[in-house]
Amino acid sequence: MASLAATKVCAVFGFGPGIGAAAARKWASEGYRVAILSRSLDKLRAYEGEIPNCKGYACDVTNPEDIVTAVNSIETELGPIHTAVWNAGNGVWKTWDQIELDAFDNAMKTNVTGLLCLTKRVAPTMIETASQACAPSPPAILVTGATASLRGKPFTVGFAPQKGAQRLLAQALARDLSPKGVHVGLFIIDGGVGKDGSDETKLDPDAIAQTYWTVANQPRTAWSFETELRPSVENW
Repeated sequence: MASLAATKVCAVFGFGPGIGAAAARKWASEGYRVAILSRSLDKLRAYEGEIPNCKGYACDVTNPEDIVTAVNSIETELGPIHTAVWNAGNGVWKTWDQIELDAFDNAMKTNVTGLLCLTKRVAPTMIETASQACAPSPPAILVTGATASLRGKPFTVGFAPQKGAQRLLAQALARDLSPKGVHVGLFIIDGGVGKDGSDETKLDPDAIAQTYWTVANQPRTAWSFETELRPSVENW
């Protein structure tokens, strides 16, 4: 793992090879220390060697104690979290009469409860940081959302309610935290995510990460909350 010489910290929850990895690479390229979090620490090892200033942490986002423990470790080893990317998501593609209640609840814990738990843990420090300086790049909480948050369909009973609740939670957080200097941004990902930019029918994860970065660094006089992303070929 490269030397952790950067000063600010970005934590990517729900890390994976798509949006999570792209966000980690982007923030690392901008000089941040990056914490990547997933249930399995083993799958993070390769990324620790690939992404500069990167360290992996095991975290089950459905378990509030895991989130608190992980944040405590990040703060001790890397420093306070300046940017939190909530990329954790879980959905069950079943109709109302087929879905199990445990699966429904687990998706809610992943998309909504975990985000609230993280915010309760990191937002107080972010508010304090924001109050001490009015420099560019304020603290931020960035949330990976989905089109399902805008409409329910027969087979999204285990996904649309959770993403809809996540969207409303993020909106409530933004209304409270924005005046306190913490930028909350929700990104509605409308389409499949590809491995790179070679398939124009899929969203390029690196381009998604660039949009996250752009929103996170908007001037304080013109902040975005909700940003929709889709391939240009889509007839929406």
